[in-house]
Amino acid sequence: MLQGLMNLLSVCWNPFGHEVESHETNGVLGGGDGGGSGGSREGKDGLLWFRDIGKYGSGEFSMAVIQANQVLEDQSQIESGQFGTFVGIYDGHGGPEAARYVCDNLFSHFRAITAESEGVVTAETIQRAFRQTEEGFTALVSELWSTRPNMATVGTCCLVGVIYQQTLFIANLGDSRVVLGKKVGNTGGMAAMQLSTEHNANIEAIRHELKELHPTDPQIVVLKHGVWRVKGIIQVSRSIGDVYMKHAQYNKEPINARFRLPEPMNMPILSANPTIISHALHPNDSFLIFASDGLWEHLSNEKAVAIVHSHPRAGSAKRLVKAALQEAARKREMRYSDLRKIDKKVRRHFHDDITVIVLFFNHDLISRGAVQDPPVSIRSASEHN
Repeated sequence: MLQGLMNLLSVCWNPFGHEVESHETNGVLGGGDGGGSGGSREGKDGLLWFRDIGKYGSGEFSMAVIQANQVLEDQSQIESGQFGTFVGIYDGHGGPEAARYVCDNLFSHFRAITAESEGVVTAETIQRAFRQTEEGFTALVSELWSTRPNMATVGTCCLVGVIYQQTLFIANLGDSRVVLGKKVGNTGGMAAMQLSTEHNANIEAIRHELKELHPTDPQIVVLKHGVWRVKGIIQVSRSIGDVYMKHAQYNKEPINARFRLPEPMNMPILSANPTIISHALHPNDSFLIFASDGLWEHLSNEKAVAIVHSHPRAGSAKRLVKAALQEAARKREMRYSDLRKIDKKVRRHFHDDITVIVLFFNHDLISRGAVQDPPVSIRSASEHN
């Protein structure tokens, strides 16, 4: 717990620093071509960090992150080894602490739980890992309540993909998204299939779900400035963290007044229970695009799949980020080159932090049950010692 606290409170955090050679063995932010990097090299271009191409257990990957906030709130990771492959994208809000905590702990819980079942992965395995991570973060908030009460208002969306044998599991909290690029017969075309379920109050089905769960609360969803929000405060209805919306003892002074509810909370308003689906991998399944909602604000599923399909694999994630930024610039009637000159913090007025991971499938490796050796372990955009 102390180590986790030191990670969270580190004032020396450097999102895109290149003092990384000592991290080569664990693959954190650019371990060169050695241990854990999947043979990929990192690059940096202003606020953009990327790995154009690398190898993981079931094929190749491409990865990119663009920062917009003063402190980057997105975290992400790829882990691949004997157990299969684990991909996580954690889009934080209210601060970076919850996303960092999840990136530090969720995969560890997942590995420990799968070890108990001799490596077998099920939806319940993943659900237990989410639950333990939520419980751990809530315990940290409790520990810090007297010194850092606003930790109760920090949360993160959480999108996870697990490839186990020939099955893909997708688990999601919040509004990040994963889209499958699937070959259409022998036509040469590529269809876009969204695999994740999103939990955002701007989706009518989510508003209906919240109203059913809270039938006596007419203010459970409120339209403010054209945006639907849970209790008029937050757009997502499921997350890790945000304990001020889950436990009444944290919805009081001294947290910021804008997070305090006017009436007593008699049941949790937000949930940490992920939506989980399983998908049997098919030879026509070509690639997956995992991304935080910052990408999908500007690109449709079909556009994103078309960009990946029509270009070389190397640089796919970076190409998607660039396409989103070009669209963000177009919406503001400005040139992309001028948008790129805007520094972090001010940049948030034009687009969000964006994280993209593209996984390409090698079905020969998948059908043979190939194992990634040495294991790959990569985390983008943060360094924790």
